[in-house]
Amino acid sequence: MVRKLEKQIPTSPFEPGGINRVRQIKERGHYDREAIFGVLDAGLIAHVAVIDEGRPVAIPMIYGRDGDRIFLHGHRKSRLISRDHREPISMAVTLVDGIIVARSAFESSMNYRSVVIHGKAFTVQDDEERLHALRCITEHTLPGRWDEVRGPFPKEVKATGIIEVEIDAASAKLRQAPVYDDYEPDPKVWAGIIPVVTAFGAPIPDKTVDANVPVPASLRCWGR
Repeated sequence: MVRKLEKQIPTSPFEPGGINRVRQIKERGHYDREAIFGVLDAGLIAHVAVIDEGRPVAIPMIYGRDGDRIFLHGHRKSRLISRDHREPISMAVTLVDGIIVARSAFESSMNYRSVVIHGKAFTVQDDEERLHALRCITEHTLPGRWDEVRGPFPKEVKATGIIEVEIDAASAKLRQAPVYDDYEPDPKVWAGIIPVVTAFGAPIPDKTVDANVPVPASLRCWGR
């Protein structure tokens, strides 16, 4: 039995400290879980930073969240999954909502939502927890799909390494603002915002799918 996902958000904020304090334009920093987890839930890819052979490495990965826990998965021998128990780890998710076209290159910017998380990574060993983590990751990308398809075979689960990120500190940085002019604006020079929208098209069936098979419910209502 795979237990229910815990998407509720605790009310207590993360304490701003040395590693997670937003220093540049600090008024854009947010430490409440609602803002931080809101960005995580809207994103699809996290860039996970680790030290490998003495050098920093950033790895793009899909992920899943269950309450205060974040799960990552991959091949057991991959450089991230095969790491030592409770190694320090950082991960970042960024969503771009618009390009700010200002009257100078210097003031041009972006509207964005970003999150940086610092914590420790440890390997998930318990079989029930591993299956739960795989469901979290699947449901993050395709909500409702887990219950529509077969579960993973034991050999598939065995071949997959799963780590849980234990969050020590986190912060979000948000900019949702109009064009900023440091000097008197020239009305004859165009300025404004180019919205950036991530759009999802209609599902395209694989050629092996029977023509009479309808699009599953999870995909008909899917959106982020």
